Amino acid sequence: MSYKILVIDDDKKIVELIRLYLQKDGYDVLVAYDGREALDIARQKKPDLVVLDLMLPVIDGLDVCRILRAESKVPIIMLTARTTESDKLLGLDLGADDYVTKPFSPRELLARIRAVLRRVREMEDEGPAEIRVGDLVVDLFRHQVRVRGVPVNLTPKEFKLLETMIKARGRAFSRLELLERAFGPDYEGLERTIDVHVMNLRKKIEPDPAKPIYIETVYGYGYKFAEEGDVA
Repeated sequence: MSYKILVIDDDKKIVELIRLYLQKDGYDVLVAYDGREALDIARQKKPDLVVLDLMLPVIDGLDVCRILRAESKVPIIMLTARTTESDKLLGLDLGADDYVTKPFSPRELLARIRAVLRRVREMEDEGPAEIRVGDLVVDLFRHQVRVRGVPVNLTPKEFKLLETMIKARGRAFSRLELLERAFGPDYEGLERTIDVHVMNLRKKIEPDPAKPIYIETVYGYGYKFAEEGDVA
């Protein structure tokens, strides 16, 4: 299968360099040089992955990322010259799957693309598209969550944490494991960041966040989703 990759950058030299490496690796390459053109192509051609520069004319790259994530689950790898942690986390919070900092090695970008596509394939091969536990419904395909039939808005990180745990009910995950799943393996922040995200997630899905029935604390280690039979 030949994957379609949409490369979005206003620097035509960078686009052509990426195109060359991707085509040599067997990918079909689509290109766009501004945000509006990128959205038009994404909607028409339905790429399998998007490589997105954040500094774009017409429509800013962060807005493109936000719109794409609202409309589809296409994997997004950001290209950014911004090196501060807050800038990177902003893109990840908007739903990007990974980021590469400029200047970058085309081989590194290619490796990141392969890794993201591999994770997507693994997800598509795993289990049902929808998981129901008690009053909680998690639609893995549409990235949607409902509690007692009411849609719940989760951030991309909250959804990734919930998805990770609910697909392996009963398994205890360390904070570091969950951090890597939600933020990516290169994130260098504090493991306790996970506690804040779990607290917010509980507020949104638990009948009583003070007495959680879905996401259980594994003291001194991390968290797990309740085992089979523990939630009616």
